[in-house]
Amino acid sequence: MNSPILVTGGTGTLGRLVTPLLREADYPVRVLSRRGGPAGDGVEQVTADLLADRDLGGVLEGVETVVHLAGGPKGDDRATGNLVRAAQRAGVRHLVYISVTGADRVPLGYFRAKLGAERAIAESGLRWTILRAAQFHDLLLTVAEKMAKLPVIPAPGAVRFQPVDSREVAARLVDLALGAPAGLVPDLAGPKVYSMAELIRGYLRAHGRRRPFVPVPMPGKAGRAYRAGDNLARQGATFGTRTWEIFLAERMSQAAL
Repeated sequence: MNSPILVTGGTGTLGRLVTPLLREADYPVRVLSRRGGPAGDGVEQVTADLLADRDLGGVLEGVETVVHLAGGPKGDDRATGNLVRAAQRAGVRHLVYISVTGADRVPLGYFRAKLGAERAIAESGLRWTILRAAQFHDLLLTVAEKMAKLPVIPAPGAVRFQPVDSREVAARLVDLALGAPAGLVPDLAGPKVYSMAELIRGYLRAHGRRRPFVPVPMPGKAGRAYRAGDNLARQGATFGTRTWEIFLAERMSQAAL
């Protein structure tokens, strides 16, 4: 029988997709989250707070592969450091981590924390795989929904995104988790690059709405990084097939059911 695979952040957007794919591959899954969730056939739920660095020994018992998806707006580097130390003690053989495109180039706290997490893994002595993915459609949908409520929408022209479908990221992560440790693998991004205005206009069109836009500058080092496209996928990246337009059409179709 295959040993259980630990999925941190298993109740999040990506974790809810990764877990059933691992089960389809006939691996038992141990899902770690702060609040827990429903157990199922071959799925065990455990609770722990990676930031608190407590109760991690039992979580990793018998685990050979960890798929580390847990993350937040800050503290990813500290949480990952705690997980790494527990994984070292438990003899984990493969640690797979989801990072973000531009982690080493965009001077914002979220990206710095992701890069710190990468370094903690790479310097751990564990065997590891890191995938940097672009922003998910799901995240940008949340942004577009909020922006569309404004009477006038500020549009930072320097900000471009290459959004990727979370299902495609999940499938790639499962392939990596079931394979040999590969280090830093090529970035994964969506098939098209959009400005923020294009993303929000696409959302508005899908809902039959209009809003005026006003261009706003993005200042400072972060602005320069975005103007240079430092948040976009590197050369040699791999690309998904589902565009923003396809994603929106699917969501509209689901909402109509």
